[in-house]
Amino acid sequence: MATKRRPLRPNLSGAQSGSNMNFRPGGPDITRSEARGTRPTAAPTSIREILVMGVIHLCKKTIFFNTDLKVALYLGSLFLISLIGDFLPFPKTYFARSDNLFNMYFVKVGWGWTLLFTVPFLVLTALTLSCGDMKNMLRHHFPRIFIATFFWFFWTKIFNIIETSYGRCTVRGFQTKSGCLKAGHLWHGFDISGHAFILIHSSLVLIEEARPIIKWETIKEHIRNELHNRSVKENTGTNPLRALNDEQMRTLKFLYTRLTPIIRTLFIGMAALQLLWDIMLVGTMLYYHRMIEKVISGIIAILTWYFTYRFWYPTPGLLPDAAGNGFFHYQRDSFAFKRPTHLPGCSAAPSSSGSGVRANPNGTSGTRIPGKGGLAGSPGGAGINTQQIPTFMGMPLFTNAKAASAAANLLQTQQQQPQHQETGVDS
Repeated sequence: MATKRRPLRPNLSGAQSGSNMNFRPGGPDITRSEARGTRPTAAPTSIREILVMGVIHLCKKTIFFNTDLKVALYLGSLFLISLIGDFLPFPKTYFARSDNLFNMYFVKVGWGWTLLFTVPFLVLTALTLSCGDMKNMLRHHFPRIFIATFFWFFWTKIFNIIETSYGRCTVRGFQTKSGCLKAGHLWHGFDISGHAFILIHSSLVLIEEARPIIKWETIKEHIRNELHNRSVKENTGTNPLRALNDEQMRTLKFLYTRLTPIIRTLFIGMAALQLLWDIMLVGTMLYYHRMIEKVISGIIAILTWYFTYRFWYPTPGLLPDAAGNGFFHYQRDSFAFKRPTHLPGCSAAPSSSGSGVRANPNGTSGTRIPGKGGLAGSPGGAGINTQQIPTFMGMPLFTNAKAASAAANLLQTQQQQPQHQETGVDS
């Protein structure tokens, strides 16, 4: 015969006992400020937001393809495809024409298109990560654009000087390239491919400067949790924003809310432009320049990228900083999940050095569970067996010491009641 369901907290009085709330967070007599495990929930996500995040995810998969592997593909393709093209000319297509639309309006002004998307993206992301500090943004981030532009200008000029100095006209009597071309003749020289260089250089700069978008959405969660922590006077945890002052928090929240839609739009444009540069690079491999000229330009572009973005910028103490750095570090793993040293039902004895600490996914640390076997004790919780603490999938249901102690005592009392009833029947 079915019996009436008993509440988990029969000792509560007044309105609480009448409501039979078996799911009240934090346990009996626990105020919201003491319920360390609770956090404010996120706002509902709209259909538009879901669609935007789907596009952003697709763009991330496209632009953040393994960079080291992409560099290897660049070099291998420049060598293999260009070598085949030197001996076995490929069938002519629209991309073989030097006056094709993409070559005239994109590749020839390729660095301008790269700056059109990269500069505002860098400024907006760096300003947000600097919590509105314009001087920090200009000093630690903006110089990367000048450095990339300098190398683009420097190498293209070097390529032109080499071609002019070590070439000759098809008709004798013309000693300069400009005079030969003005007369309608051809100039033969060692023409290191400026197209291959600018396409690879632009692609790698776009990839590196777009990296702040990685885990950008987690900043919203960090802001929400940090504001909650400060409202309940909770100073513990591993939230990356905990070191910011109140003014920086207000500025960060304002800039993140206002600038995120623009940053996402710019990132989509950067991903599309980077894909276009890869397509145009294939056309350059197939129809323009000799293999050695393209391979040398590709090597120079890759070495320039490696020197700046892999050696110079990540080096501590040198300016400018790497993309994504700021007053806080949101791209690091901010929590570590530790399993308890003893789970209910295990035959192994509990370790004397177990921590019993569980870190929450939002970066805040939980509270030690009172008990024996190395778990930190607390007033009212000493002597509680770990097997009596309510658990789910091996982890304690409560992250507050007071709540865990009260729940364990209540569970122990309920387990003893049937024993007393059976004793009375037998007697």
